[in-house]
Order: sequence, then C-alpha cells, then structure tokens
Amino acid sequence: MTDRGPEPTDSLTSDDAEASDDSALYVFAVCRSPAAEVLTGLPGVAGGGPLRHMPFGELSAVVQIVWAADFTDEVWQARMSDRAELEAYARAHHQVVSAAAASCPTVPLPLATLYHNEERARHALVAETPRFRAALERTAGRSEWGVKVYAAGLPAAAGNAAPRSAAVSGGLINRPVPGAGLAYLERKRSVQAQREQRHEESLRLADSVDSAFHGVAAAGRRLRPHGPGLGEDGGVQVLNATYLVDEHRATEVDQLARALRRATGARIEISGPWVPYSFVGEV
Repeated sequence: MTDRGPEPTDSLTSDDAEASDDSALYVFAVCRSPAAEVLTGLPGVAGGGPLRHMPFGELSAVVQIVWAADFTDEVWQARMSDRAELEAYARAHHQVVSAAAASCPTVPLPLATLYHNEERARHALVAETPRFRAALERTAGRSEWGVKVYAAGLPAAAGNAAPRSAAVSGGLINRPVPGAGLAYLERKRSVQAQREQRHEESLRLADSVDSAFHGVAAAGRRLRPHGPGLGEDGGVQVLNATYLVDEHRATEVDQLARALRRATGARIEISGPWVPYSFVGEV
C-alpha cells in the first residue's frame, strides 16, 4: 500500500514496514470546529476502528484506523471492478462526510484517502492547509445542486433508402425512376437540416438553463453530458451541470426548475442539496 492523499508521501519502505503494515489511517474530510458527537454511531468503512477527529494546526480531520491489507493497490483495483462493493465503500464514505458537514464547514476528501500513519497524515494535511482554508471559506453556508436537462431525441434517419437502381428481375431490367436521385438527395438534405436545427436548439436550451441557474448560484460547473437514451423518455441529455448555492436560496432552485420546465417544455431534473464535492478543489 502507498499513501493516497492530497499530498502523497513516499511508498512504504522496509524501515517502517513493521510499524505500518497492519494498519493505515483513512481520512474522510477536513473540518473546522467539528462537533465530536456527530460521529457517534457511524461505522465508517467496513472493518475499521472508531471514527475520531485528528487536529492539525487550526483544522481537524475525520479519520479512522483501517486494515492496510484491505487497501493495497491490488486489492483496491479489484474492488474498483466490483460495483456493489465499491458502492458500499462510497456510501460509507459519503455518510461520514455528510455527518461532518452537518456540523460545520467541511472539505470532503476523495474516496480511499490513506496514509501509513498519523505522523505522515499530519505532515501532508498541514502542507495543504492554505487550500483547505480557501475551500472552507468558499463553501461555508453553501450546498451543491445537480441539474440535468433532457431534450427530445434527434430526428430519426428517415428517407435514407437509396434510389432504386437498375436490376435484373425475371429477365426484365428495372430502370431507376426518373428524378429519384434528386428526390433522394433532397430528403438527405432535409434530414441533415433538421438534425442541425435540433442540435442548435439543444445548445440554446442548455445555455439558457445554465445561465438561469447561474443567476441563483455562487458558482457552477458544466460536466460532460451522458450518452443518448438515458432519459426516461429516450431524450438526449443536453446539460449536466452542478451549482454551488447559498443555503438560504435553496428553495429558489426548485422554483427555478419548475419555471424553466414550463417555459421550455424540456425535462429538467434537480438533485441535492449535497456536500459541495465539486467545488472544494478550485483555486
């Protein structure tokens, strides 16, 4: 196992193997003024020890002792390919992060952020203190909301049949219908024009919805849209975005989504509020 965290340290060497092979320190999040009782009763990741806070400088980390053998590179790569097991770890990680965030401003760390021991963890986290402080100031009193927009699918490829060509049937030659080639090209042009028009309309829809949500958000990020056919109605996802919203404006998110659905006719899905995972890594 090698340290996996915001500031990775050296790989495990023979000098510290005896002291570190059995256990490792899992770091879930970095907080400011956490309440100890919010961790009571939370299991953390499977097989780990009790959750606790580990102070470092002006901040504190939520940590748990785990078995190092459960997080070797080989074991973790195998776990990444097991969807059910990976989801269980992700849920456990998110549960701890969410509990901490309910108590105080929190910077969630990536899944399976690990260090060989507490000394290495403190050294790495102290070095990252300026980034943590900036992230805490940026996200304090704010939550993350996801927005997905689906437009009707692109027009089907109608009229793609090629014009009938000369062929021998029963000893007779079927000649092309006069003007069939021109009609075929016209149909192709029409289909292409429809596709281009629908694409431009989808781009305008995505931009208008994104602009509207930026009006209520402190920050926003547009993510890569998912592939076609993922919507319940077979629609194409034209916007996959996330927004950082002040908690006192949370009701405006739902109100805006309803208004945009009426105005555009598009299917708009919102999710949240979430811990602001997408905005803690910005400079």
